[in-house]
Amino acid sequence: MKSILTLAVVAAGLATQGMAAGHLPDMGGQEIVVVTENAYPPLQFLDGDGNAIGWEYDAMAEIAKRLNLTVTYENISWDAMIPAVSEGQFDMGMTGITIREDRAEVVDFSQSYMTSQMVMMVRGDEERFTDAASFAADPDLLMAAQPGTTPFYVGVYDVLDGDEANPRIQLMETFGATVQALIAGDVDLILTDGTAGNGYVDASDGGLKLIGEPLGTEDFGFIFPKGSAFVEPINAAIASMAEDGTLDALNTRWFLEYKLGE
Repeated sequence: MKSILTLAVVAAGLATQGMAAGHLPDMGGQEIVVVTENAYPPLQFLDGDGNAIGWEYDAMAEIAKRLNLTVTYENISWDAMIPAVSEGQFDMGMTGITIREDRAEVVDFSQSYMTSQMVMMVRGDEERFTDAASFAADPDLLMAAQPGTTPFYVGVYDVLDGDEANPRIQLMETFGATVQALIAGDVDLILTDGTAGNGYVDASDGGLKLIGEPLGTEDFGFIFPKGSAFVEPINAAIASMAEDGTLDALNTRWFLEYKLGE
């Protein structure tokens, strides 16, 4: 039996296909307030000059152009984002949010705009372990993660023993803080989706690397308050961008051409 989330995604996809087959709606310049964290390169982050950039910003700019929306951006921490969007404080949230059934109980998701795999990132000179099993076998090794995120749950249940209070997982407020802890040697492993992981590895000049096999696949979506009128038109815009190659072009720009730190 298909899950409620699966049925909802299928239904949204059918509705989006119908809208895309005709034409994209003109939202008349309506404002949409989008909240993000700016801490998840290359999806969204601050460059060296403090400018907010990334894949999601470019995607949202294109969505706004196609739908005639006016975008206003706000910032919030990851742990506050889903509750804030659920309560209607913002119209949409974006920060590489994995589509999950528990989250779909409190927010509406767009259709997936990207599929990625969870990977293990370590320092470039790491030789003590090479995969999840050898990491778990050494009680002296530590990982870092943001509480409530997919990397946290994968770390708890797929790498370690299923104990969410396991002291081997050091909890940190931002993804960037977990990367800095890894680089500094305070922890030995972080988990991230392959897109962000490859971006960090490419920018590290050998300081970081990915090891082992992917630990799972995740789909990313934008989030909205339940019943939001923005979901269907934004789904239609995402579908049109997939169809005409815009999403592929964004992937090339941010995952192949752009180098973090440039």
